[in-house]
Amino acid sequence: MDAVVFQGVGEPLELKSVDRPDCGANEAVIETEACGICRSDWHAWQGDWDWLGIIPRSGLIFGHEPVGRVVEVGENVTRFSEGDRVTTPFNLSDGTCPHCRAGRANICESSVPMGFVQFQKGAFAEEFSVRNADQNLVEVPENVPAHEIAGLGCRFATAFHGVSQRVDVSAGDWVAVHGCGGVGLSAVHTATALGGNVIAIDIVEEKLEFARDLGAVETIDSTEVDDVPQAVKSFTDGSRGVEVSVEALGISQTIKDSVNCLIPGGQHLQVGLTTSEEGGEVSLPIDFMVQNEREFYGTYGMPPHEYDDIFQMMSSGKINPGKIVSETCSLGDIPSVMERLGEYDTMGIPVCTEF
Repeated sequence: MDAVVFQGVGEPLELKSVDRPDCGANEAVIETEACGICRSDWHAWQGDWDWLGIIPRSGLIFGHEPVGRVVEVGENVTRFSEGDRVTTPFNLSDGTCPHCRAGRANICESSVPMGFVQFQKGAFAEEFSVRNADQNLVEVPENVPAHEIAGLGCRFATAFHGVSQRVDVSAGDWVAVHGCGGVGLSAVHTATALGGNVIAIDIVEEKLEFARDLGAVETIDSTEVDDVPQAVKSFTDGSRGVEVSVEALGISQTIKDSVNCLIPGGQHLQVGLTTSEEGGEVSLPIDFMVQNEREFYGTYGMPPHEYDDIFQMMSSGKINPGKIVSETCSLGDIPSVMERLGEYDTMGIPVCTEF
């Protein structure tokens, strides 16, 4: 089968013929219909996140936002069979640890990040395998186009889980979103659907326009203001600040801005992972956070059972993840799209739909 294969940090990705994946007793093999092309793939390609244990080796296949059809199941798989249309979270869980049993499979103690480790290759390929298939596969509606399901992958799912489950967004709340890439736009769309008044912040006017199309009521070009937190507060009632602030970039300055634009008792949601410049660590205004009881939350992927919430909101018309998908491409185009991600020359979520 054909796949886009990692050759080394910063080396050109190559379209190659490789062996189709084996199917273990607890696994399923899926024929790929579509797969999102995520900035997380780009980070791994560039050698970021070694502090998280992400150290890709030559021969790895990236791709962790897939949808497809089951073509083979292992002898221990009982919930799925050939022909089922499925997706999966990127952080594959075992279903047995205390977090899994408590409904928080996204932080499974034995979590395996699909497409980032050699023993669980990803979906930039004609077929991919999924471990612990009964635990991790999610059946998807037949009437939803493949690119929209792929658009639910890492970015939308992580933003949706964070905004809808990790923090408290109520109708009328002010919500700031710092960074309008794919995950930031997903946060804008989700917070709007929950009734929030969203203020979107970025440095690219086209991305701010995209955010307005998705429901942002105010936008800020951070290159045009001296103090982003004060600019955010100027839009809120009595310049008090926002109830929830989402950081979707992983940059030291925007993380500080996010915390500093909160009202007392407000909630900061960290979605973006850092780059090699921050190395996984940033400084925070701790004394102000303590004094004002500002809360700091993280969000990482989404447990499988929460996909039903997304599908229900899609069915009722409250959210439309397909609106964030900005372009589609073929498998052979993935290397060039990945190059453009590094140049911040993409909008929304690019998705591969031809294999």
